[in-house]
Amino acid sequence: MLNYLARRILVMIVTLAIISLMVFVIIQLPEGDFLTSYITELQSQGEAVDKQKIEYLRAQYGLDQPLWQQYLTWVGGLVQGDLGYSFEYDLPVTVVLGDRLLLTIVVNFFSVLFIYIIAFPIGVYSAVRQYSWGDYGLTLVGFLGLATPNFLLALILMYLANRYFGTSIGTLMAPEYLDQPMSFGKMISILEHLAVPVIIIGTAGTAGMIRRLRANLLDELFKQYVVTARAKGLSEGKLLVKYPLRMALNPFIADIGNLLPQVVSGSVIVSIVMGLETVGPPLVKALQSQDFFLSGAVLMFVALLTVIGMFISDLALAVLDPRIRLQGGAR
Repeated sequence: MLNYLARRILVMIVTLAIISLMVFVIIQLPEGDFLTSYITELQSQGEAVDKQKIEYLRAQYGLDQPLWQQYLTWVGGLVQGDLGYSFEYDLPVTVVLGDRLLLTIVVNFFSVLFIYIIAFPIGVYSAVRQYSWGDYGLTLVGFLGLATPNFLLALILMYLANRYFGTSIGTLMAPEYLDQPMSFGKMISILEHLAVPVIIIGTAGTAGMIRRLRANLLDELFKQYVVTARAKGLSEGKLLVKYPLRMALNPFIADIGNLLPQVVSGSVIVSIVMGLETVGPPLVKALQSQDFFLSGAVLMFVALLTVIGMFISDLALAVLDPRIRLQGGAR
């Protein structure tokens, strides 16, 4: 077990290193950098450009160095906890993100939890009661969830809440806690405001998960071992839990790693629409302005969540299914 954990952690480190290289290359593909865009913006407004200041900033943050050296400097800073400097916000990246990283983790955690809590019983019911009215109705709801963009659902709920209840459901906390350090009162306010964003972000993931679990369970229900167990007189409830449901959960658990990046990427536009204090809005702004340090830090944060999610799903699969071995070789 310890050897497996060590190998997996090593693979995670190598994966993050490769992702960091890809992130750096992709962000560097557009011509110029933030300072180039800043100069162009000032010139379009008819303002004078202090070339000495621009050159000083370029040298201070290593933008005048070769790309390979810029990459090594950036990765070295990430390893040491130095995320760099955001030109767009004129602040260190750690200050810009601040509590946004924690809030992003909280929103994503509860969104994934919501997806599993809702999808599991509905998926099982749809498979066991195949072609019933309940199955048709839940299937219709699932298709609607897949077809409705998250940001559109957010706009609809915001309009209905304001139109009929006179309340705003935007942001993740009460106005008095904005830009304030984390405290018990702020955390309670965040938890009170989580319901609507979590439902909106988790809707598409819930619909897709229901369809996958239903299909997997239906495939197991008609296999020979289920027919044999039923012929031996095993009760339907015990038979369902002991055999087909356990086998059908493999893709359900394996989706943890894929679900995290989907939830994060799907929440970006929702965060902008609802004014949520997550990493989504700064990421979009940083990509538009070519703010490399800020956008790179956010993308590496998402990559870290992804590899951790895959690691958790692999361990859960090994515990769930005895056919999956952590060590190779036959017994």
